[in-house]
Amino acid sequence: MPLAPRTPKHILRRGTAAAFVALAATFASACSGSGSDAVKVPGAPAATTAAGAGADAISTLVAKERPADAASLPAGSTAAAIRKRGTLMVGGTQTAALFSLLDPATGQVDGFDAALSRLLAKYIIGTPRTKLVNVTAATREALLKNHSVDAVFATYTITPERAKVVNFAGPYFEDGLAIQVKKGNDGVRTLKDLAGKTVTTQSGSTAATVLKDKVPTAKIQLFDTNTECLQALRQGRADAYVLDQGVLAGNAVTNPDVKVLADRFSSEPYGIGLPLDKPDFKKFVNAWLAKIEANGTWAEVWKHTIGTKVPGQVPAPPKIG
Repeated sequence: MPLAPRTPKHILRRGTAAAFVALAATFASACSGSGSDAVKVPGAPAATTAAGAGADAISTLVAKERPADAASLPAGSTAAAIRKRGTLMVGGTQTAALFSLLDPATGQVDGFDAALSRLLAKYIIGTPRTKLVNVTAATREALLKNHSVDAVFATYTITPERAKVVNFAGPYFEDGLAIQVKKGNDGVRTLKDLAGKTVTTQSGSTAATVLKDKVPTAKIQLFDTNTECLQALRQGRADAYVLDQGVLAGNAVTNPDVKVLADRFSSEPYGIGLPLDKPDFKKFVNAWLAKIEANGTWAEVWKHTIGTKVPGQVPAPPKIG
């Protein structure tokens, strides 16, 4: 979930961009009247089965994660304090399929971001013990500033403005803004088609800023959460929903009445949000990210979360720092 003003002219990582375009192209034929620009919505039973298998695979990865040695957690460090506490306080969500979605059957939050948070907890503490604090696009900085959370894993786009108030480890993934509409809506195919339309997005998101800049006549409808935005779209109170394509694709997995258009019109590098006054923790988390990227763990997490819906090879992770 991107937030706030951002530097707009990043270059997309080719691997990730190609993967999401391939997702759109592969899924397009099942979307009635959508042409080649829509992401297919898999059936709910298949999605549930895939999610269960992916969760099992992630649990195996977490079990294999080796805790950091004592030299990596010197006395007085942020990581040492978290190990002593015995729980990693994670700012995240429970409503973003593929990234961080609550499974009501197990009570566990599954997805790419959720898996990474468990792996980080295992590396710091020796056990994947996390406590989730629900965040929105508008509350992340405040929760980091007052130390209610140790880290935010929430499709958190890195921008120069945000980097003034929080530290970012990573980036660990790149996405881009896209458009979601109801199935059967063939009047919206590109960004310019949103002119004069009611478009929903999350409060404080970079999407709101980009929409004001690129489609000034769009009527922007703001809500705090992905769930509220999706509901507005499904109920016909909005013509389109603009947010990160990965989040929108997750919505389509569990809601077969919506589709995602293939084109993306921004680059959104995701970072792990960390307190600004804990620079040692940024260094620690970046070193851990480099480790799991080098040993193949990052790729395995991708394959069992986002990769369950995106065909093709695992994309190269973005360069850290």
